[in-house]
Amino acid sequence: MGVTIKRYFIILFFSFITVFKITSCAPKVKNGYSKERGFEGNISLSGAFALYPLAVIWSEDFKKIHPHVRFNISAGGAGKGIADVLTGMVDIGLVSRDLHPQEVKKGAVPIIVAKDAVICTLNPANPNYKALLKRGLTREELAEIFASRKFKTWNQIDPQFTADPINVYVRSDAAGAAETWAKFFGRKQEDLQGVGIFGDPGIAQAIKDDKFGIGFNNINYVYNLKTNKVFDHIDVLPLDLNKNGQIEADEQFYGSLSDLTGAVAAGKYPAPPSRDLTFVTRNKTESLLLKEFISFVLQKQAQSQLLENGYVPLSETLINDELNKL
Repeated sequence: MGVTIKRYFIILFFSFITVFKITSCAPKVKNGYSKERGFEGNISLSGAFALYPLAVIWSEDFKKIHPHVRFNISAGGAGKGIADVLTGMVDIGLVSRDLHPQEVKKGAVPIIVAKDAVICTLNPANPNYKALLKRGLTREELAEIFASRKFKTWNQIDPQFTADPINVYVRSDAAGAAETWAKFFGRKQEDLQGVGIFGDPGIAQAIKDDKFGIGFNNINYVYNLKTNKVFDHIDVLPLDLNKNGQIEADEQFYGSLSDLTGAVAAGKYPAPPSRDLTFVTRNKTESLLLKEFISFVLQKQAQSQLLENGYVPLSETLINDELNKL
């Protein structure tokens, strides 16, 4: 028994020495940075479907420069992103709507990283498709479809349309797209009425499957980045901004992805439903790693990727304002 105990303490002593040596030799990482290895550690992001594709692109580019950094990125809607970051579940919330006052009180700090827009979508097989592209719908008419549900058939909007039903699709999850679309009518997401569908891909698919369907989507789920045109079985329903019952030349900017992002950048497409896309941290971050990543996405090279991926880059003045928040 005595020999066994002695051997146990000898093993324990040498184990401690080994651990001490390993710990002493390991690089000292503070806030995601060490002199020996540079930036390293994990960055977790969660939230808006609108920002998810962009976050993936930026993370891959960042890892090429800083190979010791790992990312965990998930899409679940802006509501999930803000909840996750405020509860410490993730480092960065991907948010595609304005922050609520209570979220700011809890420590949410937004940093604008890009711009995009929410657009009204319909199925090209709709018997009123060609007439709708020529006529468009006003903000007030869309409110009567999505909020009050005054219009339940297409001919209730305009006698030239058919008497077929208007099948409305909205988001079932707490979403920046839904919040922004509702804000276009002076409403909140809870005011939107229709069949609840989870996520941007879900609504896009519902529209593709229903020729009488109408919904709203982020740009990237409607336009094909490779062709610069809309995907099959889905299209954009134009906004009649001047309310004259027809889409005029200065209101027609949906023919290609480039046309639409150009209209958003120039302010021709209204805000809302165009909007800022933000990275949200809980309080002002002290992590050197997070600061480096957020600064990276605001640099010229990262911003230059936005247009080709269906987003709108920030102005130089706005970039400087956001960098100052760090």
